[in-house]
Amino acid sequence: MSTERNKRIVRDFIEQVINEGRLDAAGDYFAEDVVELEPFPGQGPGLSGVKEVLRGMRGAFPDMRWTVEEQIAEGDKVLTRFVWTGTHKAAFLGVPATHRQVSVRGMVIDRIEAVRVKDTRIQMDVFGLMQQIAS
Repeated sequence: MSTERNKRIVRDFIEQVINEGRLDAAGDYFAEDVVELEPFPGQGPGLSGVKEVLRGMRGAFPDMRWTVEEQIAEGDKVLTRFVWTGTHKAAFLGVPATHRQVSVRGMVIDRIEAVRVKDTRIQMDVFGLMQQIAS
């Protein structure tokens, strides 16, 4: 599979599932047994765990939107550098809704197998996010 095709899979996931909130479409992009190499606190395994985290994020930040700033692909891996924005409208990691706008930078490395994300590793500025909603 081409690196351009792999980048497109990740971009389409971001647009359809994250930005448009179509969690039902997550299985079109992620394998059922996807492995989150650095799981979110309390995240369950597989695709259901990914959906659970996304549901929680969208619940706390209903207008969450990711903007891809850069993608680099080599072989079966895609690195995506992003910034996401949203409004804190419900409790998140124990912090009640503040209705503050947030902007969070991060990177994710996805490994593609059989046109699905098979494993993923996300790093984002959670400390910066918590400062924005807790200060």
